[in-house]
This record gives sequence, C-alpha cells and structure tokens, in this order.
Amino acid sequence: MTGTGHASLRIDTAAGSILCDPWVNPAYFASWFPFPDNAELDWESLGQVDYLYVSHLHRDHFDAAHLRRFVSKKATVLLPEYPTSQLEDELRDLGFTSFLRTRNDEVHELDGGLKIMVQSLISPTDGPIGDSSLWVEYDGIRVLNQNDARPSDLSRFTELGHVHAHMLQFSGAIWYPMVYDMSEPAKRAFGKQKRDRQLDRTIRYIDDLNASWVFPIAGPPCFLDDALWQFNDIFGDEGNIFPDQQWFSDQYRELGRTNEVILLPGSVSTLTADDCSTTHPVPDVREFFAAKPIYLKEMKARKQPLIDAEKATWRHPEIDVLQAMKDRIEPLLEESIYMADGIGGPVRFDLVGYDGESVESIVVDFPGKQVREYADEKVRYRFRTERALIEHLFFIDEGDWVNSLFLSCRFTATRIGQYNEFIYSFFKCLSEERLQYAEGWYDEHQRQTDAEDIVMEGWQVQRRCPHLKADLTRFGKIDDGVLTCQLHGWKFDLASGRCLTSAGHPLRAKREEPSQQT
Repeated sequence: MTGTGHASLRIDTAAGSILCDPWVNPAYFASWFPFPDNAELDWESLGQVDYLYVSHLHRDHFDAAHLRRFVSKKATVLLPEYPTSQLEDELRDLGFTSFLRTRNDEVHELDGGLKIMVQSLISPTDGPIGDSSLWVEYDGIRVLNQNDARPSDLSRFTELGHVHAHMLQFSGAIWYPMVYDMSEPAKRAFGKQKRDRQLDRTIRYIDDLNASWVFPIAGPPCFLDDALWQFNDIFGDEGNIFPDQQWFSDQYRELGRTNEVILLPGSVSTLTADDCSTTHPVPDVREFFAAKPIYLKEMKARKQPLIDAEKATWRHPEIDVLQAMKDRIEPLLEESIYMADGIGGPVRFDLVGYDGESVESIVVDFPGKQVREYADEKVRYRFRTERALIEHLFFIDEGDWVNSLFLSCRFTATRIGQYNEFIYSFFKCLSEERLQYAEGWYDEHQRQTDAEDIVMEGWQVQRRCPHLKADLTRFGKIDDGVLTCQLHGWKFDLASGRCLTSAGHPLRAKREEPSQQT
C-alpha cells in the first residue's frame, strides 16, 4: 500500500492494483491543498493501474484534471451504487470507459482471486449525495478503506473476516465553527468540542472493526491562501478542527494503543497476516511534523502562482446574479416540499462587490417560493461572501454549492437558533435530478416508523437515531436528560423529544414505566 496523499493510496497485489481517490490540485476555490504536498510523486507510474476507485464526488477525492492527465483510461472503475449517475457521467467525460457497477454490500470477485466490496451511503447528507467505503481481500489479507465515510456500523465488514488494515478519517473536513459570526472564545470552545468528538468517533470505529493496523487518512488539508492561513493547526489552538496525523498518533498512544501507521505521500506499507512494515520518504516522521510551520510556509510560496491564477478566473461581471439565482433556484423551490419546510424561512446572501465594500443582499425565500432582493426583514440564516464566487458558480454551472462555495470556507455565516441541515442539503441539490432524489429520500424517511424501542437509563426511546438511523444501543449516551448520538454528535431532549442540534428530527422517548424498571 503506497501513500499518495490525503485520502489517496494505491493498493498493489499479485492479482492487480487499485488507485483510490487521487487528489493533487487545489480544491474548493483554491482553498484546500493536500498535506503533505504530493505533487512531486511519480504520477505517470502511479496512474498505471488495473482499477480506479473514486469514493465520491467531493473535490478532495475527485480531482478531474489529475484523473484526466495521469490515470490510465484502461483502468476499470469500481463504481459505487449511487442513486444518481453523476459520478459515472463525470468519469466518462474524462475518458474512462470500463466500469464495474458494484452492488451495495455485495462482494465481487475480480480476476486472479482479488475480491472487493463497496458499501455506499446514499442519504442527502452523505457527501455530495453519496459516500462510500472500499473493502479489498487478496490471499486472505483484508483492507478496509473507509476514507471519510460514516456508516452507522461496520458489521458488514466484520462478517467477512478479520480486517488487517483499516484506513479512516480522524481530522476535520467542514467549515464549522470557523466561519460563524461568534466570539473567538466561543469558536475555540465549539472547535474543541468538535475536535474531541471527531476523535471519539474515530476510536469507536476502530474498536468496532478491531483491525490489526490502523491508518489515519483523509485529512487534514492545508490552507495556503493568506485569507485562510489561520485554519492550519500550527498555532497551538486546541479548538482547531484540523489536527494532523502525528497528533492522532500521540492521542492514540495515550490510550495505550500502538498499532497506528502514518502514510505520507511516498510511504509504502507491506502488509501480511502477521505484520506491517513501512518505509517513509523522510528520515523521521515525528521531526517532519514538528517542522510543519516551516514546511507550510515553503509550500505556500510554491503554490502561490496556482492560487493567483485561479482567483483571476472568478469575476464574471456580465452575469446578473439576482436573475441567475432566480432562474436556477425558483423552479426548484416550487418542487421542494420537505427541505423547504425544514428551512422554514428566508435565507439571505450578502454579496460583497469587487471593491470590497459594496454589498448586494439577495434572499432565497423558501416559504414564498421566490428569489428576490432583501427587504429588510428578519432572517434566521445569513451568508456573506464575495460576489465573484457566486458569479463563478453560475459561469461553471455548478449544481452543488456545498462541494464548492461552502467547503471553501470563503464565507461567513450567522444563524439564530439551531443548525439546520436542510439548508445545506438544498444547496447541494441545485439540479432536478438531485432535488427529486433528496425530496424522495426525506419523504420515505419521514414515513418510515421504527417501531422498535430500547430502554436506556430509565428512558424508553426509539432504537434508531432520527438523523441517520444510527443504532442508539451502540451510539447513544444519556447525560442529564439529554441523549447524544455519538456517531454525529446530535443531541435530543428526552423529556420533549426535541432535537437540540437541528430543526426537525424529533425523537420518540418517554420515561420507562415503573413496572418495566429493574
């Protein structure tokens, strides 16, 4: 297994090779870069593989320019079973023609005894309408590349036998809480809470699978633009959500565990049933991470021309943003039921002009089913960003603003009240196909009734979390009348059943009858 950066790796067996999620070019408006830098790897050789696996369409996993230039078009794509054809369509546009359309949770035997299975997650909140994990077996050796997927449990993989290597995410990959309009102490407190929760979730997955070796991957990215430099975890901020692999290794060892393996770009791990030996491209891994501030400054200087070149493409003054938003969004508002109801009010976009001072305010009015100029009304949700970024989204016909604008962290946000997942679900569904799928998913999810209840600490509650159906017998924790689902950190007030994390999603809960208590 060769580390190729971020969530990317190449798996080589005697029966064939698999390249997973190669990402090299900056993503999300030149905000994210792979750390460490992987641009100098021998991609001409690394791209000559038998199989390609792209877990999902997030741009730190799906690098179109790199796939087009470096990955062999003779490779067979191991395609996750997703509800839309977008991943396959985009790969075909890049020149790939051979696809193995996997079936969810079904083992496929390839040539030479190589076996693979792809587990696909398909809720509107799973990546860009889909995320997945890859399981590989050859000659009795099993690998799970979970990357940044968050399945409710790993039981399907444990059914297939002991896993020898487990790759999974441990670091942050989101804009919260950094972009929110709140005090710095509050940001640090929420950031630390998120950082701790990320580690807790990672450890729970590790314990569930109990693999021989654990590989922390899929983050963190680094931020090289001056406007985002503070997001790098080099300032001793315990609230930074982007800790690196060495931090994970240190935390892991504090728990008394020693089976972690760090993969740098160019590291090679040789895996057997009994051992894992690894060589690295640097003399000392710990010293490499200790010098991270210097490394990032040097990398920033190298990549600045890329950032400048991309920024030069953003402005499109010929685009009337208000009219473009009306044309794109209003037909979708007419068709949206569950997401529009879940948002329940207007969402305001403050667009800062080229001069850095003028502001145009536009409202997406979900109850009114229209996009219009802001009329000085009170709004619960507000975003502020550069007008040029929105212009560019329309110029490139981008139908997923989460997989572009929001992950760029090039905005600020203000909200009154709870987090609202429906906002981000809607803005990743700015196409007919995606919107119809998401509305159908929420409709089915709403109508499903989970009749099974469990008893936890004197409370009778539904077994499955209302968010994404995690099993609360495994992920539920009760403290002072609040149930926390530790898979995603969502909280519920048991007395009322109200979700404390987001709008909607009530939990069925009641005090256990005295006759039932033991």
